[in-house]
This record gives sequence, structure tokens and C-alpha cells, in this order.
Amino acid sequence: MPQPDLPTIRHSDIDLTLSRRFGREPVNYFSAPLAEGPTKLAFTCRKDIQRLISDDPYKKSEEEAILAYNSTAWVPQLIFLGLDEREHQKHDDVLRWASYSGVPYFALDVTPKGPIEAQAKNLIQELIAQGKIFLEGRLMHLSLPAHEAAMYAQASALTDWNVRNPFCASCGQPTLSIQGGTKRTCPPTDIASATTSSSAAPAPRPNSNRLPCPTRKGIANLSFPRTDPTVIMAILSADSRHLLVGRKRQWPENLFSALAGFVEPAESVEEAVRREAWEESGVTVGRVVIHSSQPWPYPANLMIGAIAQTIPGGEEVVLKHDPELGDAKWVGLDEVKTALAEAEGDGLREELRDGNLRLPPKTTIANQLLKAVVEGFSDITSKM
Repeated sequence: MPQPDLPTIRHSDIDLTLSRRFGREPVNYFSAPLAEGPTKLAFTCRKDIQRLISDDPYKKSEEEAILAYNSTAWVPQLIFLGLDEREHQKHDDVLRWASYSGVPYFALDVTPKGPIEAQAKNLIQELIAQGKIFLEGRLMHLSLPAHEAAMYAQASALTDWNVRNPFCASCGQPTLSIQGGTKRTCPPTDIASATTSSSAAPAPRPNSNRLPCPTRKGIANLSFPRTDPTVIMAILSADSRHLLVGRKRQWPENLFSALAGFVEPAESVEEAVRREAWEESGVTVGRVVIHSSQPWPYPANLMIGAIAQTIPGGEEVVLKHDPELGDAKWVGLDEVKTALAEAEGDGLREELRDGNLRLPPKTTIANQLLKAVVEGFSDITSKM
């Protein structure tokens, strides 16, 4: 399956001092969705999902929604993804508000549960009958066009965060999703349903104060989406002739990638690169240069790409510190360049027919980091 083009950024063709000094800004891909196939997202209209949401889910202001909060009234999670300003002249569904105009996009969690279980199941069957599918697995999402992959990443990360955080981290009480699904708050009151001994049907009771919560004092009054910083690095040997690549235990024997790991609390990106390099492979890294970044919505990682170089004598590979890798080895730049050229095809999806080195596709930041090195990133000189 052909790989999609990588995204571009606005104003990249303007001559700026920083562009002359550091070169053009690298842009990576992604800056279970509904799809028409592995290479195209599917979109549905409001009328199709109206049965799952209220007539106007944004009718109440934020203040009114908090005052009317009812912890027993479950609704599916709706995420506002923003306005596509490029399409404001192509569609009739243009939203114009203040100085903003564009086509609004939303994501809706249609997981069949709660009071919408039956309606959600019916909707899913109708969409499948129309030829649409729900993509599963990470590799499926790497074939989407860049702009659709970015929408998927945002929708996936925010939906997953809301699903994982229904309760307040400070007091343990249920929280309310606000501001289009981008924040959650712990309301001070709750119009919760009450059941009586004479009837199983819930009856509303007056607004009641909830337990005190530290988030309602000072500025810490909201819960924000979680993002997990992760470093991923192309590690160059001290003589600049080899790159270090690693293979996870569950991967095929000849499939390798750049090393990666999570940033720990109170740790800089550069120190995380050095620590992870030593823990996973035993090599000692000296200089670290941050190259680019890539959102990785599984579920909420931000991959911070770096190019690093070992110190002389620090290239010995030792896998005993961390059992995560099944193998790690130094590979010549020419062999890496050949493997990158092969990855321009189907990348990870292509059948591993031979014993040659295989690398991730161009839609991954690992590919772009390795490519930057073999194309001379390590030889960049100042042009300022």
C-alpha cells in the first residue's frame, strides 16, 4: 500500500533568519477512526448521529452546564476538533462566529454503553452497511492522508483522555467534560438522581453541595488533557560512520528502528536521551541535538526526536540494563540509506521477505531522524 505524503506547514517558503540558520522546519506525520478504507477517513453528518446527542449539546453556557450537572445523566463524549478555515467557501455547512469562519469538525465516542447502547449499536450497523469500517491497530492509521491523520490523532487523544479520567484526581468525585471536550472540571454541586424505597424510578432532588475539592480553589480548577513526553533518537557513532538501531523482542528478526523511551519527572530531553540510550543499549551518548517532534496518539505520546552521538569508546552495545530490546546493533550509513529507500514503499506493511535491514515507513519520526542523519544533518554548518 503506497504511503501518504508528509504534511507541509504554512509560510515555509518565507525567507527567515532561523530558516537560514537551521534549515526548513521538519514536519512529521500525525501533526479506531471511522473510515472508508485504510487510506481515507469517513465523515458523517449531524443528522446521522442526532439520536445519540441532544438537539443542541452546546446550548448551555459553561457556567450553566456546571450548575446543572447531574452525575447520573450519562451522555456520549463529544469533542470539538476546530474549524477548517480552508473549506469555508467549499461547503454550505460553514460556521461564522465573530472573526472566525470555517467548516466545524467533531468527534463522537459511539461506544455502545449506558442509555445509548441500543441506538449506538444500530448506528454502527448502519455505517457498516454503507461500506464504512472502524479501523483498528496502529499500522492502519499510518496510511491516512496527513491532514486526516492529524484530525484522527487529535480526536483519538482527547476521546481517550476523557474516557480514562471520569473522576477527579484530587477528591475522587465524578467530573464534567467542558470546553468542547478539552478540559474537565469538578462541579461544586450535583443534581443527582435519588431512588426511594417505594419506587425504582429515579426522582430528581434539589441541587446539593458536593464534598470539598482542592481544584475549586486558586487556579488549579481544571483538569487538562495528559500528554506523555517521549524521546526517540538516531544515535550516531563517534566516527560518524554508523547508526545504532534496536529491535523489540516481539518484532521480526530484521525489523529495526530508532531507540526511544519516556521522559522521567524532572529530567531534560537531552538527559532522557542519554539515559534511555544507556539503559536500552549500553552506549554512552555525548552531544544531543533536538531535531523535530511528532504526536503519537497511543494514547497520548509526544515523540521528541533527537540526533545524538556517542563519545569515543562509548559504542559497546550492552543489553543487560533493560530487557526491552531483543537486539541492538551498529549499521553503516550506506546500509541505512538502502533500507530507508525500501521503506519508501510499503514500509512496515511490506512483507519481510529477505534478511536485509528493514526500517519503519516515512510516516514515522524514526524514519525521518535516520533519514536526516544519512542526508547530512550531522554536517550542518551555521549560515546565520
